[in-house]
Amino acid sequence: MGFSSKSPWLIHYDGSSCNGCDIEVLDSLTPLYDIERFGIINTGNPKHADIFLVTGSVNYQNMNVVRHIYDQMLEPKVVVACGVCACTGGVFRDCYNVLGGVDKVIPVDVYAPGCAVRPETIIDAVLQGVEVLDKKAELMRAGKLETVTSEDYAARLAASSGEAEKKEVGA
Repeated sequence: MGFSSKSPWLIHYDGSSCNGCDIEVLDSLTPLYDIERFGIINTGNPKHADIFLVTGSVNYQNMNVVRHIYDQMLEPKVVVACGVCACTGGVFRDCYNVLGGVDKVIPVDVYAPGCAVRPETIIDAVLQGVEVLDKKAELMRAGKLETVTSEDYAARLAASSGEAEKKEVGA
């Protein structure tokens, strides 16, 4: 366990969901599952958080909020998408205002699928995120960590989707 993972703090944000995953996230904080035994603490301030845990799909109304929270977090940071809605858009993916999963707006490091995702899966995903956080901290110390803002990520997605469209047209 590295220095940055001794007591990582996470911030939880619910996109647009049925709140099933939110209940499971809160359940993982209770004494029955007790994610705090790993030193993980829930915070409400993105500037204090190391892990960004997102539930629910991303839509046009909340995409700027997700980006804003992500951009406020300091490096190194990890994003965990919890639940099938956060991973792919889930049952809401065909709605007119839903963009899809969290990875349509910000880079995601760990996916935790499920509907509703179980507290054990959330804990496993957060612990995988802690491992990613350690790796990113090592890269940061070595000066090799590439920081990606939400704007950079959006530009990369737009460029890659433009290339995919060109390949489909040319096929």
